[in-house]
Amino acid sequence: MVATLRLFTMHSKFFTSSFVIRAAVLVLAGASLAATASAMSLRELRALEKSSKQGVHYANYYLVGVMEGALEAHAHGARNGAKPTICLNGRRLEPHMAKSLYDTERKRSEGLYEADMPVQLVMVNALATVYACPE
Repeated sequence: MVATLRLFTMHSKFFTSSFVIRAAVLVLAGASLAATASAMSLRELRALEKSSKQGVHYANYYLVGVMEGALEAHAHGARNGAKPTICLNGRRLEPHMAKSLYDTERKRSEGLYEADMPVQLVMVNALATVYACPE
């Protein structure tokens, strides 16, 4: 990044100083956003639930997002030729079911998931178990 900024400043006849400043701000903002975008761990979800009165609601909304994201990622993979592992087959799957899917998978596989594992892993395994595709 420093080399890029140095390149911009060396060719000042092509780039104004305000352009260089804007470019640097955009690069730094993009880098900071990329660094903060990571999966929530099981430990972090538990802490979120206990954080305030609304913590349980925030965790439930997060689980709904994880469930929808997992379904979309799975559908995208299936469209690109991957073998499907989650098949609804006309069965219902609604947002309010995310928490119970998550909790059931945690109980079913007690001792398997460590606190630093991502919530997405649990949700994908829950969906693949409950909505398994026929062989």
